[in-house]
Amino acid sequence: MSDVKNTTHDAASEKTIQIEVLRYRPDVDPVPWTQVFDVPWKNETSILEALQYIKDHLDSSLTFRWSCRMAVCGSCGVVVNGEPKLACSTFIRDYPEGTKKLRVDPLDNFDVEKDLVVNIDPFLQKLESIKPYIIRKTGAEIAVGEDGKPQEYMQTPAQLAKFKELTMCINCMLCYSACPQVAMNVEFLGPATIALATRYNYDSRDEGEAERKPVLYQENGVWPCTFVGYCSEVCPKHVDPGGSIQQNKSRGLMYWAGNLLSGGSKAAEKKEG
Repeated sequence: MSDVKNTTHDAASEKTIQIEVLRYRPDVDPVPWTQVFDVPWKNETSILEALQYIKDHLDSSLTFRWSCRMAVCGSCGVVVNGEPKLACSTFIRDYPEGTKKLRVDPLDNFDVEKDLVVNIDPFLQKLESIKPYIIRKTGAEIAVGEDGKPQEYMQTPAQLAKFKELTMCINCMLCYSACPQVAMNVEFLGPATIALATRYNYDSRDEGEAERKPVLYQENGVWPCTFVGYCSEVCPKHVDPGGSIQQNKSRGLMYWAGNLLSGGSKAAEKKEG
C-alpha cells in the first residue's frame, strides 16, 4: 500500500482541488508512494498547469516532462484517473462538477525514472527499427530543375490522403500505456511504431517498404495485437493505430505466403540440381 503525504496551500479566494501524484525515485524509494496537493484552479487550468503550480509553489522536487503546452510535442503524457492523457490538453473542468480529487500517474507499461517521468528508450529503439523516414532506392535519379537544384518529389492530394491521418502521430506513447499487449509482451512493436511504419509504406515518395517488412511481420511485429482498440480511443490526434495494425496483418499474410512459395521453389531447384 502506498504512503500518502499531504501538502496544503491556502487559496481561499479560488476553487481548489486535490491532485494526488505518484512519487517514485527508484534509487531512493523502496516502493512508489503518493502525495496529495491542494491546488487552486480556474476554468482554463490544465493538468499540466496544475503540476507546474505544484512544482513552482509547493514542491520543487516533483518531476514530469513537458515542452510545447499545445498538444504538439507529445512530451507530457500521463495517466489521469486511470486514463492515458496529454496533461497539457486535459483540463480540470473536463471532470464532473464536484470532483474533489484527481489522481495523476506516470504512463503504464514503462519503467519509471522519477515521479511522472518514464524511460522511453525501448520505445525509441522500436521506432528506429522501422526506419521512420522516406527511403529512396540507392542510385535513383533525382529530377533537377532549371536552377540546377534537385526538385521536390511531387505528390497528388489523393496520394497524400492515403496516409495523411497517420502523419498526425506525435509519439506521445499514450497508445502504449493503453495497450494490454504491450503490458504482457515487452517485445511487441506496439501501436505507434506500426502506425508510423504504415505511414511511410503508404507514402508514394517512399521506396523502403521492403526494408520494413521483416520488422513488421516478425513474431513480435503486428501479430500480438488482439484489436482491443483502446490505443485508437486514447489517441489525442485521432490516429487509428489499431486499424493500421489490422491492415498490416493482411499485408503480412501476403508477405509470408510469398516467402513460403519463394522458399519452396528455391528448395525444389536446389534438390533437382
